[in-house]
Amino acid sequence: MPKPELKRFTNADEQREFPRGHADMVHIAGGTVGRLSFEPGWRWSEHVKPIAGTELCEAPHFQYHLSGVLHIVNDDGSEFDAKTGDVTSLPTHHDAWVVGDEPVVVVDWAGATRYAQ
Repeated sequence: MPKPELKRFTNADEQREFPRGHADMVHIAGGTVGRLSFEPGWRWSEHVKPIAGTELCEAPHFQYHLSGVLHIVNDDGSEFDAKTGDVTSLPTHHDAWVVGDEPVVVVDWAGATRYAQ
């Protein structure tokens, strides 16, 4: 039977730095949950693409948006702005960037395991 666990992002198991942002990872219940933070001016295709080595983001995401506005463009041509309080499900093959002057912070239950590696 699984044991109860408590983790805090303020004491993350792992932190990954990338230009204009970082990812705090907690490993819990056999999985990984990430808090991804992006500063104004951050764009996946400029700041994470060189780390990932792929043309578009290959990580699927299931995210809750805590702050800011994140513009997402999918390879099927669809695009939208995700704002504070939104929940998004993103398949692989997308780009994203911060809109405006407020940092974007999301909690990610699906794509954090491989993010910025």
